[in-house]
Amino acid sequence: MDQRFEVTERFAAGAQFIAGSLRSGTSGRTQDVVDPATGETVLQYELAGTDDVDAAVAAAARALPGWAGTTPGERSDTLHRFAAALTEDAADLAAAESLNCGKPIKLSKEFDVPGSIDNAAFFAGAARHLEGKAAGEYSADHTSAVRREPVGVVGSIAPWNYPLQMAAWKVLPAIAAGNTIVLKPAEITPLTSLMFAQAAQRAGLPDGVFNVVSGAGRDAGEHLVGHPDVAMTSFTGSTAVGKRVAEIATGTVKRLHLELGGKAPFVVFDDADLEAAVHGAVAGALINTGQDCTAATRAYVQRPVYDAFVSGVADLMATVRLGDPFDPSTDLGPLISHAQRERVAGFVERARGYATVVTGGEAPQGELAKGAYYRPTLITGAAQDSEIVQSEIFGPVLVVLPFDSDDEGLALANDTPYGLAASAWSRDVYRTGRATREIKAGCVWINDHIPIISEMPHGGAKASGFGKDMSAYSFEEYTQVKHVMYDITGVARKDWHRTIFGDRA
Repeated sequence: MDQRFEVTERFAAGAQFIAGSLRSGTSGRTQDVVDPATGETVLQYELAGTDDVDAAVAAAARALPGWAGTTPGERSDTLHRFAAALTEDAADLAAAESLNCGKPIKLSKEFDVPGSIDNAAFFAGAARHLEGKAAGEYSADHTSAVRREPVGVVGSIAPWNYPLQMAAWKVLPAIAAGNTIVLKPAEITPLTSLMFAQAAQRAGLPDGVFNVVSGAGRDAGEHLVGHPDVAMTSFTGSTAVGKRVAEIATGTVKRLHLELGGKAPFVVFDDADLEAAVHGAVAGALINTGQDCTAATRAYVQRPVYDAFVSGVADLMATVRLGDPFDPSTDLGPLISHAQRERVAGFVERARGYATVVTGGEAPQGELAKGAYYRPTLITGAAQDSEIVQSEIFGPVLVVLPFDSDDEGLALANDTPYGLAASAWSRDVYRTGRATREIKAGCVWINDHIPIISEMPHGGAKASGFGKDMSAYSFEEYTQVKHVMYDITGVARKDWHRTIFGDRA
């Protein structure tokens, strides 16, 4: 089956979804969507310009009063139909995600797509539970109540590593809370974000509630963030770009939600189940070819089990199968682009000057050479303050360092600017309990690394940003809390008025 033909046909009208219709961009520039496994272009489209952003924001603003005025039950019904539409599209969504991103088809089918459908089902239920504090007389003369109201038009910017899931994480809580949204996916990975919007329309979401502008960050993205009619910006991406987003957002004093970079520690104590830790490290480091901000990147292993851990990880990495993303037996696909592969390779090559590359550290030859592939890589002997330990690599690279005392291990885990995710491995409940308290991260897994669930929040601390995706906690980002206070006395002249004029009555 010629998937390139299918993609071209599906998006023949353009890669912008505004007010319920696909249309072409107006920037005057084109963008190639490339299959990173082959380097071949699968779609060329016109990028969004500032006029397209304006049109999308205007559509969202027009749709806002009607959508915000629906009942939670009505929004819930639409989201249930949305989940059903996504289920119908599951095979196509998985194929498009693997084609656009190089993900192994088993990852797309078993992680990205079902996770996004589950998100839709979760928010269909959560839409009916937008609660505030119960009404009550907190003043003797008044009844107070708290309302949760939509923020307004949300401008969201999503990254290229999980285009479908990030569309779900951005869109679903926003619309469940009664907001309308303009989503800007990464311009190199727009396919499944557009398919996501089309599924929402089929489910009955009113035109303009969910819009997609596929454009470059420096024009479409920055214009969206700075737009005066956008009440909130939600951004997922690197910490460096997040800082720029924050600078622009302050110009219109809009609400800001940032999910930024990570450098997740993987702390293995000497009483851990070593086999479980080895398997967890390889899976946690290599998921999505390491292009995951929560991926295990720094393994700190207590010295008595350090050598065995390094040996076990090296042996297991050697069994990982690189190959065609559409081959069900493929374990590891390519990186998103040749440019990203060169970036990852640069980190590894520089590390050779001060550390040891135990396995990997190269691109494969032969048939895979035309794709952006890079072998699973294990590095030891690096110093804590070295680039390979401190910087986000975003590739299939794991660095392992030893530690002696528990105090040292936890201190090393916290010794980067990031704080998105972490894991700790031990059979001792007191050790793991201490790790959950002392590791500064938005998520700490115990004896596992990576699993996420719709019911629980995802978001970071420190340079990894602030705010939460998923779960009911995400409504804190997408709703405005309003205090409503009713006089219950019917008295015209209140006793407190004397502090402003006159004497006590």
